[in-house]
Amino acid sequence: MGFQSYIIEEVTTALPKLRNRTYATDMQRYMKDVSPFLGIRTPERRATLKVIYKDAPIPTSEQLGKTARAFWKMSEREYQYAACDMLSTFKDQLDKDFLANHCEYLLTHKPWWDTVDSLGNAAISPLTVRFNSLPLMNKWNKSEDIWLVRAAIQHQRGRRTETDIPLLLKYCHDHADDHTFWVAKAIGWALRDLAYFDRPAVTKFLADHPDLDRVAVREALKHA
Repeated sequence: MGFQSYIIEEVTTALPKLRNRTYATDMQRYMKDVSPFLGIRTPERRATLKVIYKDAPIPTSEQLGKTARAFWKMSEREYQYAACDMLSTFKDQLDKDFLANHCEYLLTHKPWWDTVDSLGNAAISPLTVRFNSLPLMNKWNKSEDIWLVRAAIQHQRGRRTETDIPLLLKYCHDHADDHTFWVAKAIGWALRDLAYFDRPAVTKFLADHPDLDRVAVREALKHA
């Protein structure tokens, strides 16, 4: 059995057995009805998937992309979460073309902060470390799609002293006049991460952008 067939069969058999209708209602409401839910808590889902992914054959990057897309077409949100968990598990198998060939599709279909940020942790951040993805990040940063913009602004989160500070500040500057909540939040989080190791840069950015959305400012100063 091939990788995609194995993963799809195992996951679609295992996850429905964990369904909790009470949790599902609460989760769907919390996520603003972006999708129906099975109602599976994250630790339980990940424990189940860990066993499945451990026994899976080693995939190619293209197999991972096609499998993730297959999960994206499924109704319940946990299947999109399963795709993100899968990409995180097999991140070393992702190649330099994955972000353009597959991740961009995943970011822009059924988009909401949960999957966009999960894809950032699972694929975007590690791949932009391993490969020169600057042209693609610049493309996303200039996009009219708020989720691609959010992904671009946040793609360096967690790098601390390895952060390309001028690039981060440029992306934040490019969208400093954008009061879209999810973009402003991304700017705030990026600045908050930067403040841990270069607070003067954040202080200067805030001074230079007095009209920055209050959501971004609040996040940037959260641990001041």
